[in-house]
Amino acid sequence: MQVPIEDIKVKKRIRKDLGNIEELAESMRRFGQLNPITITRKNVLIAGGRRLEAARRLGWHVISAEVLDVSDKVSVLELEIEENLQRQDFSPGEISEAAKELDKLKHPGFFRKIWNALAKLVKKIFRIEH
Repeated sequence: MQVPIEDIKVKKRIRKDLGNIEELAESMRRFGQLNPITITRKNVLIAGGRRLEAARRLGWHVISAEVLDVSDKVSVLELEIEENLQRQDFSPGEISEAAKELDKLKHPGFFRKIWNALAKLVKKIFRIEH
């Protein structure tokens, strides 16, 4: 659901250093918000402080949020900790492989360009005839 940013309450948080928000803001500007923040029914932030700050810096008025039915401080803190612990960054090998694949897709070789052109032509002909 979309929630007005000004309605979200940020209470005491475990994470103090939000890191490089500018890179996240640029990602959100380019691709949109890929994952919602998490809030309580009373709009208290549980998870997504960096996303919320990036949205503020971008001048957004609303943000996508998942609302959880929790109200006790223990559950809220457990969820904040869990959300930040249960992530797995890409390994250096995975980053390298992704960069290579993206480069191939963005800069196809000569034969790939011919193949893609033929595929488009076949699709166009197929749509016209059927």
